[in-house]
Amino acid sequence: MAVPTTRKLFKDYCLRRLGYPVIDINVDDGQVDDRIDDALAYYRDFHFDGTEHIYLSYKITQTDVDNKFITLPDNINYVIRIFDIGRASSVSNLFNVRYQIHLNDLFDFTSTTYVPYVMGMRHIEELEQIFVGSKPIRFNRHNNRLYVDMKWDKDVKVDDYVIVDCYRVLDSETFSDVWSDPWLKKYATALIKKQWGENLKKFEGMNLPGGIKFNGQKIWDEANDEINALEKEMNSGYSLPVMDMMN
Repeated sequence: MAVPTTRKLFKDYCLRRLGYPVIDINVDDGQVDDRIDDALAYYRDFHFDGTEHIYLSYKITQTDVDNKFITLPDNINYVIRIFDIGRASSVSNLFNVRYQIHLNDLFDFTSTTYVPYVMGMRHIEELEQIFVGSKPIRFNRHNNRLYVDMKWDKDVKVDDYVIVDCYRVLDSETFSDVWSDPWLKKYATALIKKQWGENLKKFEGMNLPGGIKFNGQKIWDEANDEINALEKEMNSGYSLPVMDMMN
């Protein structure tokens, strides 16, 4: 059997796993699509393969300065930090500390030790952290706005670049391997199965020709147990460790 590489093949795989076409799966096509979307959303939120860690380069515009926030793309899930803006130790002109130490003290690494340079830079960074600190940020993925609490008219200029340390959702249309993920296949199938049971529960106890009765509750219970087991497996085996947050 071919490995799913598109949404259509993935959808067909899930239905076949439930017994189609031997068994009639009483789930509407739109309901199947909804459950696949739910599975993808959960996968992207909790599975370490659902997102990718990137450094996003963003060019500041006048609109950003006026709004005092940056609008990030829709596929950005989490923002960790931004690289420091306007630090004294950054290389921005001929008169900053780092450049002067390079110019006057480090002529040749083969004949000059770099230990004083490293210690000096760490000392400067510690002073900056104490007296200046990092720019506080606030981000919510539902409005895609990255707020940076700083003096926008002084700390940055139009056409400056900000480097954002963040996580981006892995696009399943671009990276087709997403559809072949074993956990995602099982989870989407379980969600569709639960929807199937939910539909059949409405006809519980109804007699069919030959004395057959619907048992939607049993299908629903089995699917619910599978979903709980898969979510537990996600938390213990596929999610990144929870990181402490300190103010």
